Amino acid sequence: MTKRREVLPIPDRQHLGLITYDAKDPDTAFPPIEPLLPPEDAPNILVVLLDDVGFGASSAFGGPVHNPTAERLQRDGLTYNRFHTTALCAPTRAALLSGRNHHSVGMGMITETATSAPGSSGLRPNTKAPLAMTLKLNGYSTAQFGKCHEVPPWQTSPVGPFDAWPTGGGGFEHFYGFIGGENNQYYPALYDGFVPVEPEKSPEDGYHLTEDLADHAIDWIRTQKSLAPDKPFFAYFAPGATHAPHHVPPEWADKYAGRFVNGWDAQRQSILAEQKQRGVVPPNTELTARPDAIPAWDEMDEALRPVLERQMEVYAGFLEHTDFHIGRVVDAIESLGALDNTLVYYIIGDNGASAEGTVNGAFNEMANFNGLAAIETPEFMAAMKDKLGTSEAYNHYSVGWAWAMCAPFQWTKQVASHWGGTRNGTIVHWPAGIRSKGEVRSQFTHVIDVAATVLEAAGLPEPTFVNGVQQSPLEGPSMMYTFDDPDAPERHDLQYFEMAGNRGIYYKGWSAVTRHSTPWLPNEELPALDDDVWELYDGTTDWSQSHDLAAEKPELLASLQRLWLIEAVKYNVLPIDDRRFERLNPTIAGRPQLVTGSRQVLFPGMKRLSEHSVIDIKNRSFSVTAAIEAPKQGRTNGVVIAQGGRFGGWALYVREGYAKFVYNLLGMQEFIVAATEELPEGAHQIRAHVAYDGGGLAKGADVTVYIDGRSVGTGRIDRTQPMIFSADETTDIGDDFGMPVSHDYAGSSKFNGRIEVVQIDVGDDDHSHLIDPADIVRVATSRQ
Repeated sequence: MTKRREVLPIPDRQHLGLITYDAKDPDTAFPPIEPLLPPEDAPNILVVLLDDVGFGASSAFGGPVHNPTAERLQRDGLTYNRFHTTALCAPTRAALLSGRNHHSVGMGMITETATSAPGSSGLRPNTKAPLAMTLKLNGYSTAQFGKCHEVPPWQTSPVGPFDAWPTGGGGFEHFYGFIGGENNQYYPALYDGFVPVEPEKSPEDGYHLTEDLADHAIDWIRTQKSLAPDKPFFAYFAPGATHAPHHVPPEWADKYAGRFVNGWDAQRQSILAEQKQRGVVPPNTELTARPDAIPAWDEMDEALRPVLERQMEVYAGFLEHTDFHIGRVVDAIESLGALDNTLVYYIIGDNGASAEGTVNGAFNEMANFNGLAAIETPEFMAAMKDKLGTSEAYNHYSVGWAWAMCAPFQWTKQVASHWGGTRNGTIVHWPAGIRSKGEVRSQFTHVIDVAATVLEAAGLPEPTFVNGVQQSPLEGPSMMYTFDDPDAPERHDLQYFEMAGNRGIYYKGWSAVTRHSTPWLPNEELPALDDDVWELYDGTTDWSQSHDLAAEKPELLASLQRLWLIEAVKYNVLPIDDRRFERLNPTIAGRPQLVTGSRQVLFPGMKRLSEHSVIDIKNRSFSVTAAIEAPKQGRTNGVVIAQGGRFGGWALYVREGYAKFVYNLLGMQEFIVAATEELPEGAHQIRAHVAYDGGGLAKGADVTVYIDGRSVGTGRIDRTQPMIFSADETTDIGDDFGMPVSHDYAGSSKFNGRIEVVQIDVGDDDHSHLIDPADIVRVATSRQ
């Protein structure tokens, strides 16, 4: 009997036939237990989602970066040249995995800026179950590899809850990857399920995160096909590349040496010419003009141009390296004889290319996120040129290159109003299900269409109940109607866009858009929303949004503006929220905080604590106190507590018997304050008090180091980081995992004594009191 699948899990049916007393009775008979499987011939699913790749970057879409895997799938599959994302990473991922618009699932922006508004809460309603859950409850094996940026910040700690984690409420049976927006490609903060793990080798041994993710994906797919060959799989491969930091082995970047000497203006022209040659854009497509906010290549300082060239060489190598390892995953599926019946989505970017690297690019992108981009002068950038792409940098390319990689469109990532922010080249490959080969499809499509497509391809209905909760409908139509009919009328003919006040509406070929904010100018003075200037484009004749018709058709523009407002109400877009720095503050944003009050107590063995899991010590005075026991043999060494890493953070540690405090400013300068006397053997309390100057953000501080309440050393921090230490490095007790905060203890960070407890106090109060070891439980649970 065919199982009905609208209600998930599929309800168990009680056997009501004859029940015998003795199992040996000849009349004893029960139906055999059958494993849960989807309908016969349901395909395997591989969804590949790259990060921060513009429409014009990949060679598959006319770009300068060689992507043989994408081109290979393109030759035997379909090329979608009007596929859209949301203009930002976490919202796109939430939309992809749910089949709903990003505001519908609470992801109006990235999780770190979640607010109490329903459309930006960071919380997916349980009425909108993820695709992976639907597939798992229908008998698919499910696994995710790489980036998960859909976990609310107050749920990223080891105590969860894990509702938004891939192997929690996400529907994936296996997860190997990272939680957050980005990660160091050489020293990643990884999880296997919920458990933090460290890479098995170092970058000196050839480690790179993308290769590691591909290795794990290949191992899982082979294991799945070996042990459960009758079950199809759903593998979601989201490597985090090519998001900053742009990390790649030098030999990959060196392949592009000299390729970008003519700059970004010329690069856009060559991209458009190649796009026309390949047929991925119409022959009459025009190149959009360069915005005034982006300098021409000829306007850039000649001394800086070699650095800018190297930034793009590194990025190009990074993207080709990523495509190579995706090819390894595809090859593994083919070697198992499973590729023909695998529906592959290769989505080249979760938004347009990233313009978050400032006009000059960045050696450490955290500088811009802290409002301190000016600290990286052209002279500094020139000195750091040869380190770009290595483990010694946390680099990002210039705004100009991001704009070029979005050719032929206007603008970039975060600008949801224009196609440069939202249009991403996409390839669909499924030999068993698509007769057409090597063709282009130009129907308007969107990332929310993927879920419905997968379900239709698998022969599965959209569920009405999942885990006892009635489900709201999917919000995107299936794309299968386009698979073998290039001329089929598009079914996704209405779509709103919004990100940080940048907004637009697409309706039956027309688009009305308005750009409100600029991605690389976090401190810009924004106009009132009602003062934004709207533009109007006819997509049937103007493929790249190059001719604004707003002045010629004001009535049509007004009707589309009204339609945007209707869609915004329908999908929880309102209120429009253009705040950036303010939303990073949980109190202002109205989201929960895991740690509150003025004190936090931490214990030995605690590790991989995100910045949201530790009391905020930025822009104010604080003390960190530790009850430790120095070893009886030899000198004391190692980290007591470290927050952040090589590119920003602080630590309290002991080096050759001397207690020290270090503050690392953006990887550019280390301020080390050391005790003047050696730590004796036995039980002691060491403390560092940081007295913040006050009077604003990013000010300096005076530091005093104590042993058992006695001042034993003083020093000065000239400047501090006001907003964030790191997007990937964490807080660890008794060691410093990932990249070390300080060169002073690099290579010997594990504490060789015993740590009883570590306490952080914030505020201007006197924290000279010592920890009472007998009262640890009370201290740990207090919220003074």
